[in-house]
Amino acid sequence: MPRTTTTITFSLPREMADRVEEVVKQEGRSRSALLREALYRYLEENEWRKLLRYGEQRTRDLKITPEDVSCLVEEYRADTGSSRA
Repeated sequence: MPRTTTTITFSLPREMADRVEEVVKQEGRSRSALLREALYRYLEENEWRKLLRYGEQRTRDLKITPEDVSCLVEEYRADTGSSRA
């Protein structure tokens, strides 16, 4: 069966490596699992930041005000029957 993961090697400052080891011991997890989760969270957060920057730029380009946003959210909710946007 082919391998489904890739090994990546990188270095950390000693203090950070020590902190990683502390968390690994406290949580009973592997280093790989901990760092995989940390990287996944970083990548997700980065995607959100890009999306927010895009939205902010589009609102400036379209001259949408905060009041417009509230109206647009309410219209969306009415159209979809959703209480959350």
